Amino acid sequence: MLMLYFSGTGNSKYIAHLFSQKVGAKCYSIEEKIDFKKVIEKHDIIAFCYPIYGSYVPRIMRNFVSENVEKLKHKKLIIFCTQLMFSGDGARAFTDLLPDGYGKVIYAEHFNMPNNICNTSIFPIKNDEKTRKYVKSANIKMNRICEDLEKGKIKKRGFNKISNLLGKSQSSYWPAIEEKNKSSVKVDEDCIKCGLCVKLCPMKNLNLDTNGILQNDDCILCYRCVNACPKKAITVLINKKPKEQYKGINLSK
Repeated sequence: MLMLYFSGTGNSKYIAHLFSQKVGAKCYSIEEKIDFKKVIEKHDIIAFCYPIYGSYVPRIMRNFVSENVEKLKHKKLIIFCTQLMFSGDGARAFTDLLPDGYGKVIYAEHFNMPNNICNTSIFPIKNDEKTRKYVKSANIKMNRICEDLEKGKIKKRGFNKISNLLGKSQSSYWPAIEEKNKSSVKVDEDCIKCGLCVKLCPMKNLNLDTNGILQNDDCILCYRCVNACPKKAITVLINKKPKEQYKGINLSK
């Protein structure tokens, strides 16, 4: 069994590693520089984990699947998506990336995780002890999932008609939001040109020169740079300086 994941600020990484530890699966971020086609070819069951954005799979994961789709043709698939509230069909949305007849989904589940959009007052940021309930809930759910898989029980969260309709009510808007905000990165005068955001960006969207941070108009709104900037000088999507940044969940919890 193999786990492949993308995580913007740590939520999906936590779920991916939690699953891998419990079932003894190899676990890789899709940002790693390895031959994924060879790795996928060696495994019969491939698990994917990603955050869902407006009931839409992040573009970096969409690109990854497109590049490796032929290797998924005869694989059994497990799909996990992390969400803030309710995505509707966040896990099912992954199947839209596959041609008909590619991959057999044997399990799909959603995990509610802490908010990482740190520059809006609508959803407060929760760090440290405030994430405990999410960790507890994720562990309980993952134990159930592992028991189901061991028994051969198939469960596909988000695949029913109601979930699909709720998902489409969100995903119909996201492509336009995603496209419009590819160049939404803003950097204010507090920037110290440390280059951390350049190093961390999963899309290599940022560059540092004598004038400061420049963007390549390829932002996927993962909020990694916004939450990591030591001076809170960078924003995306919502160009409001964050008061508190999301630290993610410690894998040791």
